[in-house]
Amino acid sequence: MNLSNLKPAAGSVNRAGKRVGRGQGSGKGGTATRGHKGAKSRSGYSKKIGFEGGQMPLQRRVPKFGFTNINRVEYKGINLDKLQELVDKKVVKDTVTVDTLVENGLAKRKDLIKILGGGELKASLKVSVHKFTASAKAAIEAAGGEAINL
Repeated sequence: MNLSNLKPAAGSVNRAGKRVGRGQGSGKGGTATRGHKGAKSRSGYSKKIGFEGGQMPLQRRVPKFGFTNINRVEYKGINLDKLQELVDKKVVKDTVTVDTLVENGLAKRKDLIKILGGGELKASLKVSVHKFTASAKAAIEAAGGEAINL
């Protein structure tokens, strides 16, 4: 093998095809395969997303539904069993903060965190996050821990 006999892999190079709109002699002159008249024959034409040829588009036929509260606050839910897992892995000893949860990939830095009551917590932990469900708070305190709202 040397530079004189290098060539692209089979099937990797596509032929350019016939050049359209280059006069009648080319066989593809005149309308340049675009047909006569209509939006698709014009330069600069681009079909809008959802355009259905003039028929009323689906997103306009289907009625609007429901209500979106612009003041909604989204919390990242973390169950008690996840906290117990951290204790079992010896990642956490006695305190759980937002930083601890972020470092262990359970939440992102900008997330608001809510502890949910799913699972069982045996360890006594001092948990300080944004919110708790009533069952989670009760379970943390029953295990001898403390639930602190930020």
